[in-house]
Amino acid sequence: MTATTTDTPPPAAPAVSGAKKARGRLSTGQTLMIVVGALFLVSAVRVITGADQLTSGGQISAALGLAVPIGLAALAGLWSERAGVVNIGLEGMMILGTFGAGWLGWQTSPWLGLVCGIGFGVLGGLIHAVATITFGVDHIVSGVAVNLLALGATQYLAKLFFADGEPAAKGGNPKQSPPAESLGDVTIPGLSSGLHSIEQHHWFLVSDLAGILGGLVTNVSVITILAVLLFVGSWWVLWRTSFGLRLRSCGENPVAAESLGVNVYAHKYAAVAISGGLAGLGGAFLALVTSHSYLEGQTGGRGYIGLAAMIFGNWRPGGLAMGAGLFGFSDALQLRNGGETVHALLLLLVVLLALLAGWKAYRKAMIQATISAVIAVVVLVWYLLTDEVPGDFVGATPYVVTLLVLSLSAQRLRMPKADGMRYRKGQGK
Repeated sequence: MTATTTDTPPPAAPAVSGAKKARGRLSTGQTLMIVVGALFLVSAVRVITGADQLTSGGQISAALGLAVPIGLAALAGLWSERAGVVNIGLEGMMILGTFGAGWLGWQTSPWLGLVCGIGFGVLGGLIHAVATITFGVDHIVSGVAVNLLALGATQYLAKLFFADGEPAAKGGNPKQSPPAESLGDVTIPGLSSGLHSIEQHHWFLVSDLAGILGGLVTNVSVITILAVLLFVGSWWVLWRTSFGLRLRSCGENPVAAESLGVNVYAHKYAAVAISGGLAGLGGAFLALVTSHSYLEGQTGGRGYIGLAAMIFGNWRPGGLAMGAGLFGFSDALQLRNGGETVHALLLLLVVLLALLAGWKAYRKAMIQATISAVIAVVVLVWYLLTDEVPGDFVGATPYVVTLLVLSLSAQRLRMPKADGMRYRKGQGK
């Protein structure tokens, strides 16, 4: 994901004689094996360290709630960048969504607040679309401008609408709106309590699986269910419909798409508007589910973390969903459990680094293997000589995980070829 000033995609690099063929995506079986292996490792770490909260239902439920806004921001970035428009403005569109949901949510109903939050996000997306698609402004510059504009506008509007009169009497002030009613949540009766009972036995692997499943069926917000449907729907629309094929062609080669009769401008506008709406929905989740009101600064950089999840997921819905879940899980760890549970993860990190070192050595990448092995030894010594991670490091856990994940996944990324490039109708003639 980079901003460029060129108008057409650069020519492809010449093929290298004897180069190895690029590896394809993981099969379903391989993915399941990785998931089972990861669950086995986490369960083993829980048993060895005694950190039972690592896979508890409460931990998973909190991780899911924290992952939803990040996942929606990542999905928003996916729609925009698949059409060739880099959307750094996701953070600003989420801010607009939080304000719209909080502003209308307390006055009418949370459902209307939800719609308003989406609408405010679409407005932010259209501003970005006009700047980048119509006027050809650099995508990074436009995105940063949207972020600054959204922050300043919402701060001004909050002082205008929440500081005096009825809003102030109901709990509003220049930095937050009065509280809105809850949207409600869903719990599957019987299944939730049964899984919780199994979790309390702390059996190896079985209780961990019960805790994970229990967290996914207990007190689940209706917006979380909607987010899951949006992920599935986005995959189907973008990869199984003619509209999605045309939209993705605009991000790969807009000149070729135009030659085949595709209205490139219309598809780019639609993609960025949808992107803004999804980001606005992520902001509305923060305002209506997490805090029940608009709060200044409540997005907390989740738009940027959503971009990192999108890159980690290689611009695909399934991958970015896993990235959002990972970031949400790490965030929940430092919020709920503190240094002791994060300390237990150091042992898991040692195992993963050791496996990475072995894999790099097998691939004859000796420098990377040596670096991974040295870091593994350092982390192991840290784990053995301490009982918990200091509070300052615990608070940085989500951001450290973001950096580690991006550094480990950087070699397999493939962004849309025309992502971030200016396009003008008829430029291929």
